[in-house]
Amino acid sequence: MKKILLICAVILGFAFTASAQDSEKPVFKFNEEKHDFGKIPQGTPVTTVFEFTNVGKQPLILTDVRPTCGCTIADYTKTPVKSGEKGNIKITYNAAVAAPFNKVIVVTSNAETPQKNLNIVGEVVAKPASSN
Repeated sequence: MKKILLICAVILGFAFTASAQDSEKPVFKFNEEKHDFGKIPQGTPVTTVFEFTNVGKQPLILTDVRPTCGCTIADYTKTPVKSGEKGNIKITYNAAVAAPFNKVIVVTSNAETPQKNLNIVGEVVAKPASSN
């Protein structure tokens, strides 16, 4: 009986330790997760910066920031972001085609939520025809 109780206590100890480690993980807190560019002229690239703070306890490391189309370029903080510090993800959209757009950027990290989606939306409007 004592062995069974001891085994149960050890198992519960491991379970609590594992759950405590999860709460230590880094956590994103973004200033915004969706950016609306509104109407933008065709042929004019536009840029926004998604700023975030690591509100977790361990350093936050971005391992990949991947736009879902070739019309979008991402640059991001490559160094670990310590607890309480800020980092950013800069997104540039090439407004080549006149049409509404909704693009997703997939952020992969060591955070409590390992994948996070950011969105950029807007409408590319055709430039007026030039009269010569």
